[in-house]
Amino acid sequence: MTLAGLDVIVIGGGVAGLAAAARLRQCGAQVLLLEQAGAFREVGAGLQISPNGARVLGALGLEGALSQAALRARAVVLRAGGSGQQVLRLELPHSGAGFHLVHRADLISLLESALGGVETRFVAQVAQVSPDGPRPSVTLHGGERLSADLVLGADGLHSVLRPALHEGPPETPFFTGQVAWRALIPATPGAPAEAQVFMGPGCHLVSYPLRGGGLRNIVAVQERRTWVSEGWNHPDTPENLRAAFAGFGGPVPEWLAQVRQVFLWGLFRHPVARHWHRGHAAILGDAAHPTLPFMAQGANMALEDAWQLAQCLQQAPIARALQEYQTARRARVARVIAAANRNARNYHLRPPLAPVAHAGLRLMSRLRPDAALRQFSWIYDFDVTRP
Repeated sequence: MTLAGLDVIVIGGGVAGLAAAARLRQCGAQVLLLEQAGAFREVGAGLQISPNGARVLGALGLEGALSQAALRARAVVLRAGGSGQQVLRLELPHSGAGFHLVHRADLISLLESALGGVETRFVAQVAQVSPDGPRPSVTLHGGERLSADLVLGADGLHSVLRPALHEGPPETPFFTGQVAWRALIPATPGAPAEAQVFMGPGCHLVSYPLRGGGLRNIVAVQERRTWVSEGWNHPDTPENLRAAFAGFGGPVPEWLAQVRQVFLWGLFRHPVARHWHRGHAAILGDAAHPTLPFMAQGANMALEDAWQLAQCLQQAPIARALQEYQTARRARVARVIAAANRNARNYHLRPPLAPVAHAGLRLMSRLRPDAALRQFSWIYDFDVTRP
């Protein structure tokens, strides 16, 4: 069913907002995209697009653009942090939708290229959303009021729309006891397109190449008792990062010696929203279900949300479509988030558990080399674009 005549406001120009705006416009809706920044720009560094997310990008007409912007990942390699020795190697499929390593800004750019016909307003900061009634409204800072048949909040962790969808006390995130550094360094020419995970007691480091192998992405996570604020852009010194991972071996010391700029953020756990919709308004992506980064599924879940939401709107009136959207998505994202939470613990094992667990992984890799990947086939084999 075409969505011609449907008037939609999308709040937020990140992965979820851009994907939703692009898909809804493809289906015939009139879309206004509000972005509080002066341009589509995404702070951050690398991210991983797994086959479930790549299928959405392909269905949006971006398969070729993705192959140009990203490196196709060949393997995930788990290593002991102290020695750098390999514990487990997961060979990734060489055919099909595939796993991709992409700079976040490049993903934003290719999604922006799919916005043909979408009206975009920058420096449009939303102060309030009123979701009730057939024409929910959005009030901008400065007082301007906009209305539409449907308002979508893809406005991330600090969503303006999410608290307006339910009554009762505000939902309070809690600090997980972990912080993460992120940095980019030049990559060694010819570095394999692999995601490497170095596991240590109470900490781990993930690294992979980006942009044709010209850059290397580093995300380093450490357990910590306290943290003040949540956010992605707290500058820190490279010396603090190097000190935290001074006991790591393999290529890690050489990588960290090259870090010139680094950012630090606290990892908070947010509950999956109880209510994803009210009236003719709904949330998607991090606004509905923020996840820790340990399954690399944040962007992939946002892409799935965007496609599912448009599909439901094509099949039912708005109110019922939003209910069906939440029903279709909530249990899946909750399961993915639980898997990410478990990975956080598994990467940080201490003696005497760590050597035993690593020995078990080595044995499994010899007896059933695809077993570790198969346990997450329910994530990667999923195809939200299939009718």
